[in-house]
Amino acid sequence: MSHVHSHAHAHHHAIESVSTTLIACILLNLLFVIVEAGIGFTYHSLGLLSDAGHNLSDVFSLLLSLFAIRMATRKANSHFTYGYKKSTVLVSLVNAVILLIAVGGILIESIYKLKSTIPISGEAISWTAGVGILINGTTALLLMKGQKNDLNIKGAFLHMAMDTLVSVGVVVSGILISFTQCYLIDAFIGMAIALIILVSTWKLLKESLYLCLDAVPEQVQLDKLETAIGQTPGVASWHHLHVWAVSTTENAATLHVVIRNLAEMEDTKRQLKQLLSTYGITHSTIEFETSETHCCDASEGCYRQTRR
Repeated sequence: MSHVHSHAHAHHHAIESVSTTLIACILLNLLFVIVEAGIGFTYHSLGLLSDAGHNLSDVFSLLLSLFAIRMATRKANSHFTYGYKKSTVLVSLVNAVILLIAVGGILIESIYKLKSTIPISGEAISWTAGVGILINGTTALLLMKGQKNDLNIKGAFLHMAMDTLVSVGVVVSGILISFTQCYLIDAFIGMAIALIILVSTWKLLKESLYLCLDAVPEQVQLDKLETAIGQTPGVASWHHLHVWAVSTTENAATLHVVIRNLAEMEDTKRQLKQLLSTYGITHSTIEFETSETHCCDASEGCYRQTRR
């Protein structure tokens, strides 16, 4: 009981720490969006406006991530027996869709900008984007620790890290405009930003969609897990292994196991639970049968040692 209480307290502390970090990131980036958009409008810079629009989408993404994390802490009930943990997966998908919409908007504006000859200030662009490097870089550093085991935070971290690189690109465009007076550079930078965002979003979109469809989480190496199950002492064969994500940080599994001796059931269950845990599966339900009560055939998908 002491161990369970300690784990619950540590988990609660981790959630509070991530929430505080997200709030700080939201306020920091919202302030920068306002400043960057204002300068972008003043100097008619599509590079700054597109970057501000993308940064604004990041603010909404951070808000959604904060909302999902808070929802995940709510208790389970008769309608949602796993609680609201799946909301973290849904938010990851929504964030990816928001970014795709932003890409479309930036590309349209970039094409329109190619027809425009309005002069813009390269110095203003460079200085503003330089501040963006500091803001986005700081935000990415704040999110770096939490992104390792959470798709939500990982998505936010990748966005902010990519934004830092994008801001570097805008600084370069401002310098080039100052020396060449070629204002089309701003439009091309806008297109480059859109393509960079598209590339960084694709993996997030794919992972989120897969998790929504209850696919095996990317970090679970299913082939190796199947082999390990078959090699567990006491396991004669196994079937009906299903692995899915409860949230962006928790995975679940069900498994039917045929054992040679009922006396070995508890020890075999303990070993299998420990094995599943090492593969990042924290919720598992294992059903046991004996060789006498179960007839394993190919139609049921039974495996004596490994799938191969």
